[in-house]
Amino acid sequence: MSCVAAAGAEDRPMDTDTDLHSFEVDALMDRLRADKVLCTQLPEWSRSRVQKLFDAGLVWRDDEALSKSEKLRSGDLISYEIPPATKSSLTPADIPLEVIFEDEDLLAINKAPGMVTHPGAGTGQDTLVHALLHHCKGALSSIGGEERPGIVHRLDKDTSGVIVVAKSDRAYLALSEAFAQRNTNKCYLAIVAGQPGLPGGNIDQPIGRHPANRLKMCIRRDGRPAQSDWELVSRIGHWASTVKVRIHTGRTHQVRVHMAHIGLPLCGDSTYGWQANSTPAGIVVPRVMLHAWKLQIPHPVSGEMLNLEAPIPEDFRKLTS
Repeated sequence: MSCVAAAGAEDRPMDTDTDLHSFEVDALMDRLRADKVLCTQLPEWSRSRVQKLFDAGLVWRDDEALSKSEKLRSGDLISYEIPPATKSSLTPADIPLEVIFEDEDLLAINKAPGMVTHPGAGTGQDTLVHALLHHCKGALSSIGGEERPGIVHRLDKDTSGVIVVAKSDRAYLALSEAFAQRNTNKCYLAIVAGQPGLPGGNIDQPIGRHPANRLKMCIRRDGRPAQSDWELVSRIGHWASTVKVRIHTGRTHQVRVHMAHIGLPLCGDSTYGWQANSTPAGIVVPRVMLHAWKLQIPHPVSGEMLNLEAPIPEDFRKLTS
């Protein structure tokens, strides 16, 4: 594609902080959707972010606003405006973070149990994102949106362990691709109720949204494929066991659903079948006992394989001692 001056651009009132661009559609893009064409001009942007420019009326053909689904023709003159970056309305919070790895593109931390990953309905000013804004001084990828800067994957509130964060847009795109293509190796530790009769096994069961409870997931034939390998690490008396679980897919609540499916629900996980009376008197289970122990992932810029490991948390040690 060639870049040419935008016809009539001088007729539009311009904010001096905005960024105006224009290009001519070439034959290779003939009859493609406008949002797909613009994505070729902004390869570092996600498609949803590009579509927001159309929604805001910031993309034109011959000075007429374009819809994202409009089909373009070879020779069309397209102009688009990138508005100035807006400062996040979230307030950074000075919350200590346990850093596992950090450079100019990537941050890996050991998330504490009880910390929500990103803001949402009912959350306070103490999420991981609030802590990241303080730690990184705002230097986080904005591709994920104002409430999820740098967030490329998440852990449940109760789950502790390794989580990686993109500090740059190039890191966000590369990390998102690595997770999407399953170019990662994810290993969890879990304390489950019961004693497995086998030393380990494979669970290959699809997971989907529960038909009656939209907050839960379940095994269902029309769900998305999900695979987990589990291995017994140790037995805890006669009431529980520690297991290691490697997941080959990244479905919501995958470890919790799969282990409950084979009769070994995670301790503390009443959502998926754990019962408090299965625990001996005097033993307190403080949370859903799941820890994102190890994550192997290619560095988003160098490509070097990173082996990230979060120390076993104290509440795990107390239950297993």
